[in-house]
Amino acid sequence: MTATTTAPLAATPTRTARQPSDKLRAWATRAPLLPALIFMIVVTQLPFVATLVISFFDWNALYPKARHFTGVDNYQQVLTDADLRHSVWTTILLTVAVVLASLVLGLLLALLLDRKFKGRGFVRTLLIAPFLVVPVAAALLWKHVLYNPEYGLFNGLLHYVGGPQPDWISNTPLLAVEASLVWQWTPFMMLILLAGLQSRDQQQIEAAKVDGANDWQVFRYLTLPHLRRYLELGGLLGSIYIVQNFDAVFTITSGGLGTANLPYTVYQSFYQAHENGLASAAGVLVVIGSIIIATFALRVVSSLFREEASHA
Repeated sequence: MTATTTAPLAATPTRTARQPSDKLRAWATRAPLLPALIFMIVVTQLPFVATLVISFFDWNALYPKARHFTGVDNYQQVLTDADLRHSVWTTILLTVAVVLASLVLGLLLALLLDRKFKGRGFVRTLLIAPFLVVPVAAALLWKHVLYNPEYGLFNGLLHYVGGPQPDWISNTPLLAVEASLVWQWTPFMMLILLAGLQSRDQQQIEAAKVDGANDWQVFRYLTLPHLRRYLELGGLLGSIYIVQNFDAVFTITSGGLGTANLPYTVYQSFYQAHENGLASAAGVLVVIGSIIIATFALRVVSSLFREEASHA
């Protein structure tokens, strides 16, 4: 009886002694991530907090001693000033046009690359290349190699067929910026949608064809519903980046001819007008818009993971 009563008591210290070791093991597992976490906080969060604080001040860099707290006046000015409102509208128009065009072209290219043909790997590499070009270099390429009215490729082709010689940037400035961004972001959409096409249930498609469904019916009733989440993901991720785009507007038009979007307006307010408070308020609005879009993007990604897990 003595042996049976003391055995559980002897096991209790063993369990209590194991608990600190589990905590130490957990901290040892997380410890390598702490430097990266601290670095991210210092690099991203602290500057944003500083920008948020500055946005509540009337602060001109040329008159640093005259700065004073103004509350939400800078935000009211961003939302009520005609030029700033126009930049917000330009940002929305630019984002919607580029994302929709990139999705449509990306879907067509993904459908092409989903088929087997000779040289498919080489063609896929060529189509991905525009997304790997540095944004400023891509904008310079379109401005000087393609759009230039004197020696640009577009006018060279028109001259060869006896067509007009338009000044593309002056005549269609916003369309010129949109075309360069569509060229750069179509491969990104193509990769996402191609991944969606390759994750389809082939048995379901074969069963539909056996039942007499043609290619259009398979695409409309099977492929397109399957790609819905991938289309949403591509649209949301593209919107996050294009809302913050600065390179194409700055390089191609320098914000002129009605192409100044909100990021370029922030640049003008901060570096040219030296209005730190107003520029910070506009920057905070850009960040808030990006966070809202990113929240939806994360939900779509999570739903995709859950869907893949359920199929597995």
